[in-house]
Amino acid sequence: MTLSKKFSTLLAGAVIALGLAACNGGADNQAASGGQPAAAGADTVAAIKEKGVIRIGVFGDKPPFGYVDANGKNQGFDVEIAKEMAKDLLGSPDKIEFVLTEAANRVEYVRSGKVDVLLANFTQTPERAEAVDFASPYMKVALGVVSPKGKPITDVAQLKDQTLLVNKGTTADAFFTKNHPEVKLLKFDQNTETFDALKDGRGVALAHDNALLWAWAKENPDYEVAIGNIGPAESIAPAVKKGDKALLDWVNGEIAAMKKDGRLKAAYEKTLLPVYGDKVKPEELLAE
Repeated sequence: MTLSKKFSTLLAGAVIALGLAACNGGADNQAASGGQPAAAGADTVAAIKEKGVIRIGVFGDKPPFGYVDANGKNQGFDVEIAKEMAKDLLGSPDKIEFVLTEAANRVEYVRSGKVDVLLANFTQTPERAEAVDFASPYMKVALGVVSPKGKPITDVAQLKDQTLLVNKGTTADAFFTKNHPEVKLLKFDQNTETFDALKDGRGVALAHDNALLWAWAKENPDYEVAIGNIGPAESIAPAVKKGDKALLDWVNGEIAAMKKDGRLKAAYEKTLLPVYGDKVKPEELLAE
């Protein structure tokens, strides 16, 4: 099977699986509602061990980072990290309850306790840090803009009074809302909806994390990431409930160990290298 067909199969499987299993939720920018900070001194790590399962929030429709395959199995870079966490904490990579999340409800799921740890390609921002606690980053990212090759968007100035497609609650949504009010934003909850809208011509371009866009454009050769880096360089990191020091310290230790012993790079080689090939070097995406 060619990589293009494989990527298309992954997306198709994600759409079917999400239709059955995706969870509904509120918006990232509603972080002030719902949920309370973790009680001081509460040992969440001990509670997870006693329960025998860790609930980890991941995407279901964002290959190669988090997606549900045609067999209903969670796959992707974030999923590999989650399995390592479960193995170290509970002795088995299978002792995970994967909770499917969308971009717009990630903060809500952490604050409400619906997940213990969020590993859904979550970019650290000052606004989000007021609502959740971020652990050490495991990935670096910036924004990019993908557009048709026949009508490439090579400069943000070309987007004036045009429709740009974004996902609700993402850094792309926040960046263009704050810095470019002259751009019309059409927002969607799910990645599959957003990319379908680009193919349908409902927008002149689509803004998202550049790492995702490079992967998507490679499998959709009629499109190109003509703007590969826009806005500030940012980090992707796990998140836990605000004030949950025990769990935060444990997650920090896990990320540090995975960087040191090579498991983070191994996860990259298993899930991202087949997509990026030589176009992207691991050190360009993996956090130190």
